[in-house]
Amino acid sequence: MTDWTIEARAWDDPAGAALRAAQRAELDARYGNDNHEPGAAPSAGDIDVFLVAVGDADGTAVGCGGLRRLEPSAAEIKRMYVVPPARGTGVATAVLRALEEAALARGWTTLRLETGTEQPDAQRFYEREGYHRIPLFGVYAGSTLSVCYERTLRP
Repeated sequence: MTDWTIEARAWDDPAGAALRAAQRAELDARYGNDNHEPGAAPSAGDIDVFLVAVGDADGTAVGCGGLRRLEPSAAEIKRMYVVPPARGTGVATAVLRALEEAALARGWTTLRLETGTEQPDAQRFYEREGYHRIPLFGVYAGSTLSVCYERTLRP
């Protein structure tokens, strides 16, 4: 798959919810339990932007990502996920760039994120895309499972 469209969707959109459930199941299997996320899970009340990548040929949802505002000029990337068959096709990079554009449109010039110690693939992805490791922030401070990243965006 190489053709997709990225669409803004509501947090409770069924395709987005299915992607987040698939992500959760994958992470539960990777960590061996369902207790691998510090802090409150994101919700419709605190996600400002939610994007879903859909295949142009059939409209199947293949990836997603959201933004949660942290402070006036910063936001956190939440629930970045791409289904396994679409990995390596550029979907993740396209969703990330769309999130960055949405952040800049809102005046957010700093993006932060948390990923996990058992997600070396995600760590490599964010490092390749210009994010650098930072000390654990917010609810992640003190977590033994978290790795945090940040990128300053330029308009």
